[in-house]
Amino acid sequence: MVVAETQGQPAERKLFGHPVGLTNLFLVEMWERFSFYGMLTILGYYLYYNVSLGGLELPRTTATGIVGAYGGLVYLSTVLGGWIADRLLGMERTMLYGGVVIMCGHISLAAIPGLTGVGVGLVLVALGSGALKANTWSLLGALYDKSDARSDGGFTLFYLGINLGAFTGPLVMGLLQTHIGFRYGFAAAAIGMALGLGQYVVFRRNLGTHGRTVPNPLSRSAIGWVIGVVAAVGVMIVVVFATGLVKLANLSEVTTIVLAIASVIYFAIILASSRVSSLERTRVRAFIPLFIANVVFCSLFQQIFTVLAVYSDQRINWSIYGWHAPPNWIGSVEPVWSIALSTLFAIMWTRLGNRAPTTPRKFAYGVIGMGVAFLLFLPMAGTTGQTVPVLSVVGILAVFAICELTLVPIGLSVTTKLAPEAFRAQMIALFFFSTGLGTAMSGVLARFYDPSREFAYFGITGAMAVLVGVGLFALAPTVSRLMSGVH
Repeated sequence: MVVAETQGQPAERKLFGHPVGLTNLFLVEMWERFSFYGMLTILGYYLYYNVSLGGLELPRTTATGIVGAYGGLVYLSTVLGGWIADRLLGMERTMLYGGVVIMCGHISLAAIPGLTGVGVGLVLVALGSGALKANTWSLLGALYDKSDARSDGGFTLFYLGINLGAFTGPLVMGLLQTHIGFRYGFAAAAIGMALGLGQYVVFRRNLGTHGRTVPNPLSRSAIGWVIGVVAAVGVMIVVVFATGLVKLANLSEVTTIVLAIASVIYFAIILASSRVSSLERTRVRAFIPLFIANVVFCSLFQQIFTVLAVYSDQRINWSIYGWHAPPNWIGSVEPVWSIALSTLFAIMWTRLGNRAPTTPRKFAYGVIGMGVAFLLFLPMAGTTGQTVPVLSVVGILAVFAICELTLVPIGLSVTTKLAPEAFRAQMIALFFFSTGLGTAMSGVLARFYDPSREFAYFGITGAMAVLVGVGLFALAPTVSRLMSGVH
């Protein structure tokens, strides 16, 4: 560990050239992602497998729709986590309490049978994840100055922790689900989150004072208004479900619409706020095309848990020297590539510094690459049954990983730089809105997937993504000018 001394001020503690607080955030996010992705890769199977296999026997399209909607709701709740951090508790405490709620959600999935357990568990995990995700990334951004060239490298290293969790979670929970049942897989997710919380509490001091203050405290006069809004939202949710306006079969479509409307409203609130300077307002406008690009990217990438989960179960030959691997292991393939490439990307961005491609062009490359990855499924589209070689899909998922590393950690890094000071945590939540929109759309798109129409499905979705990426590349110089000094 290196300690950088400054006269009259506490020394900055470093590890491998980065603030030591990165290590603690790296580990808590790794365990949270272990729990989240491990649970998510078996959730769809739990919903549509028949009862004899331990499932709930829902229609497949309903199951994939729920998975997509749930992912969208996780990211929708980040705005609540960001608001609580900015107005009530501060980023650090909100993140910690969010982890506790996540653990309770996984315990509910393991302990409460049927759709009741699914409902309670997924709501708790969604709310807790919203609190943890928005503030973990915001805390990480607070460790670096806006002009710190180490930032992209630090965010990419942090993303390595995410992928370590995303790799090991599906492996562990897939084996548990296959050999002893779904509940044991869900229980492993709860244990993983408990481990993450335990190490965080032990090393909590590594963050110093970052995230301990409340930047925009809620006034006493506003408390009653907030309680009224929360009560009204609760009543509205009960009414729409009770009247049948929202049901499991259309949950992904409703979630997509809600996220789209909420995103527009949130952009309007930030842009109209008197606490946002003219320079900050220009930077928020620059964020809009990046937001849209991430929606398109995630609508394809998140199909790992919807369309590709079904594809893995029904089309991929998982036989390995006579042993049949769990189909949910497709969730671990892409993280393997991300782990292998994360350090390379971190070193590359750090060494290139300001000579690297601009952020809008990185986004364009990521979206175009995802479209190409979907087009690579076309040569296998004419086959039937479980005949697709697993190695072919492993190769395609390498392209997924390259695109992810080109866009996602860079997007989170630039969001912290473009964020107005009064909306720091909530701006990260807005970035996650784009991820949520894409995730919910992955559930909507999954309704159009059928093994007999694979060529049309992968061809159309891939081509549309390529067109969006090319459009962003053309707009890149304009977006860079609006970013006003942020690379």
